[in-house]
Amino acid sequence: MSERGEQPKDTTGSPAHAHVTDATETFLTHRNLLFTVAYEILSSAADAEDLLQETWLRWAGVDLGAVRDQRAYLVRITTRQALKRLRTLGRRRESYVGPWLPEPLLTAPDVAEDVELADSVSTAMLLVLETLTPTERAVFVLREVFDLAYDEIAEAVGKSPAAVRQIAHRSRAHVAARRPRGGVSPDEARGALTAFQKAIETGDLQRLLDVLAPDVVLLADGGGLRKAAPAPVVGADQVIQVLRKIGPAASLRQAQVNGQPALIVEAGGVIETVMTMRVEDGLITGLYAVRNPEKLSRMERETAVSR
Repeated sequence: MSERGEQPKDTTGSPAHAHVTDATETFLTHRNLLFTVAYEILSSAADAEDLLQETWLRWAGVDLGAVRDQRAYLVRITTRQALKRLRTLGRRRESYVGPWLPEPLLTAPDVAEDVELADSVSTAMLLVLETLTPTERAVFVLREVFDLAYDEIAEAVGKSPAAVRQIAHRSRAHVAARRPRGGVSPDEARGALTAFQKAIETGDLQRLLDVLAPDVVLLADGGGLRKAAPAPVVGADQVIQVLRKIGPAASLRQAQVNGQPALIVEAGGVIETVMTMRVEDGLITGLYAVRNPEKLSRMERETAVSR
C-alpha cells in the first residue's frame, strides 16, 4: 500500500501492458527463426544472441497495429542489425590469429531431417557464405534459405527489388560454384565419420588414408588461445600427421553439430576440439577443427534453429 493507504493500481489491462504482452509473444514465436537468420549471416552464436536483444528493443517500440506481416518485419529488423554487425566483425577477423572458423552449435537430431536447413547451417556452407559480400550474404540467406519475397528482402537490405534479384542471381551462382559437389545423405556422412573415428582411435593409418581424399584440407581454429595449425593443412599425408597428435588419453564421441554428424574430442572431461567435416563422393575433403575455447560454449546444450 502507498503512504496514503491507497491500493496500487492494476495496470495489467492497460493498453501499454497489452502491447508488451503481444510484442513478447510474437517475438518468442519467431525467436528461433530470428536467431537462425542472424547466425547464418554472422557465423557467430554469441553475436547472434546479442543482436536478438537489439531486435527486441526495436520491436518493442513498433506500432503492431501498423505491421502487416509481423514475421517479415522482425526478419527485416534482424537483417538490418546483422548487416551492421557483420561489417564490424569483418574488421575484427582481419586480426584473428590463424584460420577463422564459424562458432559450432550443438543441434537437435531432427535438424538433419530438414536437408536445406541442415545444409545452410553446416560449417562448409557457412565458410562458402564468408566469401560473399555482406549484402550478397544476406540476400542469399533470406531468399534461398528462408524463401522471402524479393520486395521483403529489398526492404531488409535497403535495395530495390530489381537490384535484389540481380544480387540473388549473382550470389546463387557464386555459392553453387563453391559448395560441395552433390548432396550427401546423413547416413553417408555418419558412415564416413564413424570410419574416421575408428581410424583415429586405433591409429590405423591405412584406414585414415582410405577415408580421406588425397587433397583433403584441414582448418584448425585455436584463436591464439589453444595450439592449432597456423595455416590450412593440405593433403592426406600432412593431415594425418596432425591427427596423430590427438593423444591416447582423449575420448572421442559423435554429436550433431550444425545439423551434421561431428566429432567431439574431450580430455579430462573438457571439450578440446569440435570437428566437423565436408564429405564428397564418400571421402572427407574438408576437416574443420574448432579449438578456440571461446567458441565452444554452445556445446553444452542444444541450440534451436529453424526456418
